Amino acid sequence: MDRIEWHDLPAETRAAVEHHTGPIGTAETAPHGVMSRLACTITTRTSQAFVKGTREDDPQAWVYRHEAKVTQFAPRAPHVLWEVDAGGWQLYGYSYVTGRYPDLTPESEDLAALVNTLTVVSHSPWPDSLRKKPLHTRWAEFVPEETLSGLQGRALAHTDMSPHNMLMTVSGELLLLDWALSCPAPAWADTALTIPRLISAGHTPQQAETIARQVPAYRAAAPEAVTTLARTVHAAWEDWERTRPMPHRAALTAAAGTWAMYREKGQHRGTHALSS
Repeated sequence: MDRIEWHDLPAETRAAVEHHTGPIGTAETAPHGVMSRLACTITTRTSQAFVKGTREDDPQAWVYRHEAKVTQFAPRAPHVLWEVDAGGWQLYGYSYVTGRYPDLTPESEDLAALVNTLTVVSHSPWPDSLRKKPLHTRWAEFVPEETLSGLQGRALAHTDMSPHNMLMTVSGELLLLDWALSCPAPAWADTALTIPRLISAGHTPQQAETIARQVPAYRAAAPEAVTTLARTVHAAWEDWERTRPMPHRAALTAAAGTWAMYREKGQHRGTHALSS
């Protein structure tokens, strides 16, 4: 999605934001991400905030409202500070957090913080007040109907486990950013969805599974259900690589395929034995 710069927003929109923040000195557009029409860090004399949003008539405007509501319940997530509907734009201001993207390569010291965050998030129930298509419905076209039940769950799952959606804070805590794709899912889903990212970062499937099994929810998951998710992720990403190609998708699809093959061959059983 083409980004708009802060200074190109209507004056009415910028004034409505400054009603909450005070005069804005600088605005720096975010270098990563493909979803938001506007995504930038604004700086005033006394504070900073991360702002994201889109036009009010954007068919995807509901996604921003959804994300803002979810982050009220999600652990390890930046908080919503304010929202603005003005000048034909819908914007949300989030607390600004200083940090860096994590290193997910083998032997990285950031892996312990990743496991800790995945464990904390796995304990969060989906809020009954929010309606969102669950994971097993979202991916129904890629899952054999007889295996759909294994992907049902009512935990609050992030589901987009890109390292660019993670932030290592100065205190050593790993936060999850961009909850736009969050939905009800099994408690182990986010951990499973992290495995292809670990493989892409240089881990073998066995190494990635060993890290994942440090999360109790993943360790307790039915092996057949995890294998179903591995196949589903690979099928979905293969389809998206073909129909919606992006530079990063080929490597991720290959990693998902490696994981699915590992699961299908039953090699993960050895990992379970080593980790138990």
